[in-house]
Amino acid sequence: MAFPIDPTFGGTWPYEPQWFHTADGRMHYVDAGPRDGPPVILVHGNPAWGYLWRNFIPPLAGAGYRVIVPDHLGFGRSDKPDDASVYRIPRHAARFDELLESFDLRDATIVPQDWGGPIGLAWAARHPERVRALAILNTAAHRPPRKVAMPVALRLIRLPVVGEILVKGLHAFVRGFLFRGGVVHPERLGPNERAAYLAPHPTWSSRTGILVFPRQIPAGPEGDVSDFVASVHDGLMGLRQRPIFIAWGMKDFAFVPSYLDELWLADFPHAEVLRLPDAGHFVQEDAHETVVPALLNFLGRAYGSS
Repeated sequence: MAFPIDPTFGGTWPYEPQWFHTADGRMHYVDAGPRDGPPVILVHGNPAWGYLWRNFIPPLAGAGYRVIVPDHLGFGRSDKPDDASVYRIPRHAARFDELLESFDLRDATIVPQDWGGPIGLAWAARHPERVRALAILNTAAHRPPRKVAMPVALRLIRLPVVGEILVKGLHAFVRGFLFRGGVVHPERLGPNERAAYLAPHPTWSSRTGILVFPRQIPAGPEGDVSDFVASVHDGLMGLRQRPIFIAWGMKDFAFVPSYLDELWLADFPHAEVLRLPDAGHFVQEDAHETVVPALLNFLGRAYGSS
């Protein structure tokens, strides 16, 4: 899509758009760094887009990695069809798979956050021979073991009509979650950053993808999304011997610390863990100064360059 304002957002996003065509619409992505460098794929969730990784791309590319940053359909500069069915998690994952297969990647590292977890890790689970390492940030890829008690805000968004008014009418998922509840330091989001997160969704119809994500959160162990994430989890068990890095915002009200301790570390007890006591859900905003050096250090060891 063509952003209605400065597409670099004050120079904070200096990348030329690149496109991949799918049956559901055009996906935008950034491809930075040397094309023959080890591939590192940064995978956003809801309601963000590739801009969330703006503080990761230059240092990773500068260190010699090929950095691929897709925008899921419905987000960022990708197309935004007003059709809820195209935003189901298996459809997102299938398009992500198509995109990465077009690059014919080897020795890749997936770096997912939020819904980027089940989407990006689904590719890793399907193509273990192409995966060098995983670097996980505040996400889940596990079947809920029991009925989930959801925060009031999420329960409201899942209600018919109410959810449409909140998310598609008031843009509350960006204004309330990304700008407030999902970060510990909202003051770090200045005018350029806020403009960048608001720009992709200027209309009611362009916000359909934002609404569909929270309505897919599994409320318990049953259901198609629970089955999907369970299949991803099962596939990830084949990657247990790969290098694993986990950075976790400990003040995340959505993915609380028990997700880290009782789920991820139960599966990957050898993982290298970075606990971020003063970071929320969006660790890319709250703690990139800490996460990026740790990630670079981890990647250097995973690829045997340090």
